[in-house]
Amino acid sequence: MFLRSDHGQEQAGGTATLSFGRGAYVPTVLSPFDKLRTGIAQIDWAPDLGARIGSADWWRGAATCAALITATCFLSPGFDRPILGDVAPAMSGSEWDEARAQSIAPLAWGAATGRHMAANDLVAPLAQQPERPRQDLTTTLGQGDSFARMLERAGVSKTDSAEVTSLVSNAVALDDIKPGTRIDMTLGRRPDRTVARPLEQLAFRAKFDLKLSVSRTGNALSMTRQPIAIDHTPMRIQGLVGSSLYRSARAAGAPARAVEAYIKAIASRISIGGDVRSADTFDIIIEQARAATGEVQLGSLMFAGLDQGRKKVQLVKWGSEGREQWFEANGVGERRGAMGMPVAGRLTSNFGIRIHPILHTARMHKGLDIAAAYGSPIYAAMDGVVALAGRNGGYGNFVKLIHGGGMATGYGHMSRIAVRPGTRVARGQVIGYVGSTGMSTGPHLHYELWKNGVAINPRSVSFTTMAQLSGATLKAFKARVASLMSVRPGGR
Repeated sequence: MFLRSDHGQEQAGGTATLSFGRGAYVPTVLSPFDKLRTGIAQIDWAPDLGARIGSADWWRGAATCAALITATCFLSPGFDRPILGDVAPAMSGSEWDEARAQSIAPLAWGAATGRHMAANDLVAPLAQQPERPRQDLTTTLGQGDSFARMLERAGVSKTDSAEVTSLVSNAVALDDIKPGTRIDMTLGRRPDRTVARPLEQLAFRAKFDLKLSVSRTGNALSMTRQPIAIDHTPMRIQGLVGSSLYRSARAAGAPARAVEAYIKAIASRISIGGDVRSADTFDIIIEQARAATGEVQLGSLMFAGLDQGRKKVQLVKWGSEGREQWFEANGVGERRGAMGMPVAGRLTSNFGIRIHPILHTARMHKGLDIAAAYGSPIYAAMDGVVALAGRNGGYGNFVKLIHGGGMATGYGHMSRIAVRPGTRVARGQVIGYVGSTGMSTGPHLHYELWKNGVAINPRSVSFTTMAQLSGATLKAFKARVASLMSVRPGGR
């Protein structure tokens, strides 16, 4: 062990050995200038003037800012004396070409930068610009355009256009190709510029489930049909009525046309405004076709349902195309009221005894006179069969329709008849046009209604029809209902 007094003493052997203790600290004495410089360096001359407002540091920073502004104003040449800058003179000639060749110009300014080698004696000028060996382009079939004209307008020769049109017409009717259809085609090399390019390939979606391709093999064109798999599973949408049946159905994903058809169908059974509650559940099934390529087409409404808890409304569209109607799930057809006015106009003469406007005698008026503009369309009051269509004495041009249940309607004084005897007409179908033929004093429709051959007041009767399916038709209808009810919501 060593004592404090031993530190620094000579040891045996003539060598000086220090102890392992801490060396003595000798403080450094700074000069007044160094003290001043160190103090200045520790001062923050530019503190944040947004913090500690009113403190000594803040006032020091404010003084620094004011001093800098004062120095700037003192050293400036004056606010009314602009500072002149040195601008390089504009280059021209070879100097400009040299600088421009090594610069990058924006596309908006032409971008014609970079060095270009001038043509020498070995370069032979071309008589005309060479053509591409083939052209890929897309054209669209316009409204009212023909398939052949569309091809010729795209650059296809008349010979190739006629041949392609013939091939395509064998697969699909040309009138069935919808306007807006995109046709992708490839035109090949032509021998010279005086003839059209030959058609090498052509492809387009002819129908939703069919794609057609035309290609050239040698000098002949051949067509390939590419059927597209289609899934016809209907789309089913369910949801609560909420505050608005229409808005709720639209928010659930139903198309506007389908929702309108749904409300119209449901309204034939119940009152939409009075009977439908916010807690009721709507059920909509729509025709849907989904292609394997991903496209989806929605069709017409197939099923309209409304679950009100204790009561359910279930309507299924059934019948041949163009004559479909709504049936309840048990096979009972829709009830439909007759059209009150077969023509848009004003009532000028009621049913009953009146003074005839031409004969000036009291006679029984067996129908209603409805004044309307000359040529206004006249509609059938109900479904029926045309029993008479032609001239009929004082009635002038006259149409008589036979309906079920011993009911018949007549329409007189027409200017023109639009149906023929023996044909079947649907309610709301145009059967003629307003005129003033026969014993008439002006353009109007004479509308009569017969019950078992006796004329009755059309305004006192409300037609109601009911259809009941039976036999094989009812069996097929029940199978249709079961198929629709098995569709899961979403139809995916």
